[in-house]
Amino acid sequence: MHDIAIKAESRLDWKRLAFMLTGVFLFMLVYLSPPWPDAVDPMGKHFPLSREGKAAIAIFLWAGTWWVFEVVPIGVTSLLIGALQVLFLVRPAKVAFKDFMDPSVLFIFGSIVIGTVFTKTGLTRRLSYKMLKVVGDRTSMILLGCYVVTAALTHIMAHTAVAATIYPLLVSIYALYGENDRPTKFGKALFMGMAYVAGAGSIVTLLGAARGAVALGFYNEIAGKSVSFFELTYYMFPVGWIMTFLLWGFFMILCRPEKKVIPGLREKAKELDAQLGPMTRNEIIAALIVGTVIVIMSLRSFIPALKFIDKTALILCSTILFYVFGILDLNDLEEVPWNIILLFAGAMSIGFCLWETEAAKWLAVNWLTMFKDANWFIFVMSIAFFVMIMTNFIMNVAAIAISLPVALVIAPYLGVAGEVILFASLVTAGMPFLLLVGAAPNAIAYESKQFTTGEFFLYGIPASILLMVVVGFAAAVLWPLMGMPVTVAG
Repeated sequence: MHDIAIKAESRLDWKRLAFMLTGVFLFMLVYLSPPWPDAVDPMGKHFPLSREGKAAIAIFLWAGTWWVFEVVPIGVTSLLIGALQVLFLVRPAKVAFKDFMDPSVLFIFGSIVIGTVFTKTGLTRRLSYKMLKVVGDRTSMILLGCYVVTAALTHIMAHTAVAATIYPLLVSIYALYGENDRPTKFGKALFMGMAYVAGAGSIVTLLGAARGAVALGFYNEIAGKSVSFFELTYYMFPVGWIMTFLLWGFFMILCRPEKKVIPGLREKAKELDAQLGPMTRNEIIAALIVGTVIVIMSLRSFIPALKFIDKTALILCSTILFYVFGILDLNDLEEVPWNIILLFAGAMSIGFCLWETEAAKWLAVNWLTMFKDANWFIFVMSIAFFVMIMTNFIMNVAAIAISLPVALVIAPYLGVAGEVILFASLVTAGMPFLLLVGAAPNAIAYESKQFTTGEFFLYGIPASILLMVVVGFAAAVLWPLMGMPVTVAG
């Protein structure tokens, strides 16, 4: 029996090996290929692809393959990204690995710590019980309640922080489902849906993510037009909420919960809520700290005097205060999910690599010039599609930044207004449904172990198609009805 066990353990996992070698093969195929031709924009400007740029695309393909098929832990693939950049002389070590501690990565760390605090103090259980008393016993209504709360919160705070805050609440709710930690359709809908909806809600205001403010400033610089906070919300509000409710229907069809109701859940929630008693000292302190951080972050968009406060520094102050007041201890620090932190560190590194080597710009010019003679609607959809794909691999701000300049050069020839290009890009930039690295909420949801990276990718395909349909509807019907110019006189 012992010999049989040893033989079983030593047996190769051929499927895993095949996917590992696929990543290596794609890398070598691109890296060793002859120089690729320049990209040429409609004005005749040439964009050469340097050796470093071609190598960046090669690394991008290797890492993407390993991330999707999870042949090694996703954080380890991120380490590969840094190592390959240095070993193949794409970027110096000081540059490639510096991105692993980018402020965005530390912001995600701080957000995850907030989630830990909510769990440890009992705030998440208190919130989940109160929510369950409202939505009742039906699993469909529980999902809808979770989605609505998630989407609404992203209007006033960063979607990363919302996901980190909501995640432990969902864990508490799932515990009452009665399946322990075993993956279920309800679990997939609960956690994947939270990640998707966090993206949908975050497009509605400038407070949901940094991408909005950066894109508006960028658009103002290129097009010479300004878009106000309220104008953005006016056009984005219906799109964000249409996607939220469509995603609820999407998961109710593809991941219909095994149980229609959880008998006695409302009564159980009332009983458990009563057992918690009054709020403890730690709960009150934690709520005050997190509330203060949220208020200051929100006010930064309205009060110029607060602009100097960096959101990463602010959220890290909350982390420090949790330890100062003894809410967290060393054990909590050691239990931080470094696999997720490393995942985003690697995503930032490959994103900056594609940006700095101008490989991303080369890809954007090649893609968009294919549509330079297309109908205005096809052109807008091509930009939205490009941003949607790229934002799954690199920073959404970068995905917009590389596509907008090219798109705005081509747009006048096709009679396309700049506004519709900007808003269509912002919609798809906020909803990367294919890869975990596309957005922090995706990676936070993955911690639930309710789905694999491959499952996330497969569910993301129809979800992305749904997103493109909504963008098409908004560009062709909704936004024109609301007064947005989509075409201009030639």
